[in-house]
Amino acid sequence: MASTYDNARRGEVPVRSQSVLTSEEVVRSAVSWAAIIAGAVAATAATVILLVLGTGVGLSVISPWYGAGASAATIGVSAVVWLVVVQWISSGLGGFLAGRLRTKWVGVHTHEVFFRDTAHGFLAWSLATVAGALMFASVTASGVGGAAKGTSDVAAAAASGAAQARFQSHTGAGDGSAYFVDTMFRSSTNFVDGDKTAPRAEATRILVRNIQDGRVVLSPADKAYMAQMVAARTDLSQPEAEQRVDTVVNQLNDAEQKARQAADVARKRAARLSIATALSMLIGAFIASAAAALGGRIRDEY
Repeated sequence: MASTYDNARRGEVPVRSQSVLTSEEVVRSAVSWAAIIAGAVAATAATVILLVLGTGVGLSVISPWYGAGASAATIGVSAVVWLVVVQWISSGLGGFLAGRLRTKWVGVHTHEVFFRDTAHGFLAWSLATVAGALMFASVTASGVGGAAKGTSDVAAAAASGAAQARFQSHTGAGDGSAYFVDTMFRSSTNFVDGDKTAPRAEATRILVRNIQDGRVVLSPADKAYMAQMVAARTDLSQPEAEQRVDTVVNQLNDAEQKARQAADVARKRAARLSIATALSMLIGAFIASAAAALGGRIRDEY
């Protein structure tokens, strides 16, 4: 004949009221931290092992040689999928152990047992997630420390950088008024001189001054003047020099456009990776809770 506890587990008879609970059951906590910590440690260890395994597999399928190995898109998709798999496997393992190793509750209703088991799985997943975040923060802090250490090297190179700073001050590349000063001394003659850096610096200031909405749009006067400088220092005629100026400006604008497109692609990929990671973590929390309920059920049956 089935015991009263078994009947209560199946919901056939009511559970004992609070008044008849023993003092030991009243004092005992509903949270088994030992089981939760064990599940979290197992989940963290499984995550590390699977990540190392995924890194090894990834390095085995890529190649520095052109046309060899998997493509960058394939590697990226595979990495995301593997991160999801790692999250689910480690969460399931940690949750199952948290439910399987917890203390058996006597005289507790089936629904309460189910809630406590799922709570144990969720707490194990949460503890493992916090531990992983702390490890990631520690690695990041180590990188920042290395960058701080490199500051001394930067300070040591300040003397050599001072000469470059003086050159920039001489050319006026960083001075907003340098362009207007150049316009006062513009001339259609006497372009050829011994200083080859001065016209290049002035041309740079002209290009910087004519940037509009991320694109270089030369005014007719600046374009004609730059063409005169190019023609005076090359074997090109004035129309050919103007065509060369247009070519360089178009190349600059194309490079800027490609850089913006690459940044936009990187932004979209980072956004998709963040969303996929968040969703996989939520599913991992659910898997950990369900696995803990399964582990607790197996514990109670035996």
